[in-house]
Amino acid sequence: MRLRPVHFVDAPFAYPDGAVVRLAGGLQWFAAYEISGEGPLRVVPVADVAGLGDRAALLHARFTSPRAPLALGERVLRLDQPQVAAILNVTPDSFSDGGAHRDDPAAAAAAGMAMAGAGAALIDVGGESTRPGAALVWEEDEARRVAPVVERLARAGALVSVDTRKAPVMEAALAAGAGIVNDVSALLWDERALDVVVRSGAPVILMHSPDPKAGGHGRVTYDDVVGEVFDWLEARVEAVVAAGVDRARVIVDPGIGFGKSLADNLALLNGLAMFHGLGCAVMLAASRKRLIGALSNEAPVEQRLGGSVALALKGAEAGVQLLRVHDVVETVQALRVWRGLRDRALVG
Repeated sequence: MRLRPVHFVDAPFAYPDGAVVRLAGGLQWFAAYEISGEGPLRVVPVADVAGLGDRAALLHARFTSPRAPLALGERVLRLDQPQVAAILNVTPDSFSDGGAHRDDPAAAAAAGMAMAGAGAALIDVGGESTRPGAALVWEEDEARRVAPVVERLARAGALVSVDTRKAPVMEAALAAGAGIVNDVSALLWDERALDVVVRSGAPVILMHSPDPKAGGHGRVTYDDVVGEVFDWLEARVEAVVAAGVDRARVIVDPGIGFGKSLADNLALLNGLAMFHGLGCAVMLAASRKRLIGALSNEAPVEQRLGGSVALALKGAEAGVQLLRVHDVVETVQALRVWRGLRDRALVG
């Protein structure tokens, strides 16, 4: 059985007690669940979920439990509202901004601090491109790219995550001051990665990948892409929790653009709210991705700002806690306007 929150409402005041509930302690309220995974789709009011059995009760508890803030040294990452995670690539070949900060840690760190100053809560530093067909980067080269940038950012007071699938790079970045590990292979590419995360105590972002050992871009045919990605992530979360990582320090990412068709990506975006049923914070990383070009006359990467902001707001509407983006200033402004609308709705 899977549940997806539906029938979102502006505010709870006009409804009887128990008729609407808050999604993951955030700014969104909903009145019903769409039930899938056992016969035809059906919609059930949240007040009736108690009669659906133990699985539904577990999922309901996860949907309605607040996501605790992450205390990371002197910094705290709040998860009760949508936050921006800024993309900072120090690669020569990333699909959007590869080469912009190559071999210049000081300039890269300055760019990261500018994004933090513009409102990004997290700076996500990556030293290897994950675009389709990208060349594998030797782990020592990748560590040499990211560690000096991470060190400068952390020393300047920024909260930093490292975007890598390699255990030695994780170790180097964490030692340099990174607070979070972001792994597009969900800790499956490197056999040591899970142990590094467990020993460090760092929060981890687990992204869905149809072929994590091969880079994540193998095309898969899905019967129900939202349900199948949910099940895959649920299994990964359970495995990571069983290894010793606190569920409250796990963040999930449905992997938009990784081994998925346009129809698959759109289905995942429309079904984002389901992933709160994993009991973890959710990251959406759709900025400037191919699906935007596919829906807008093949717009090139540098002309996908409007679509990127639209998808960020779609994530906010679905209760997503972290939005990984290239265009920080514009996304932060859009979220501030969205937040103003939500605040007004919640005061009646």
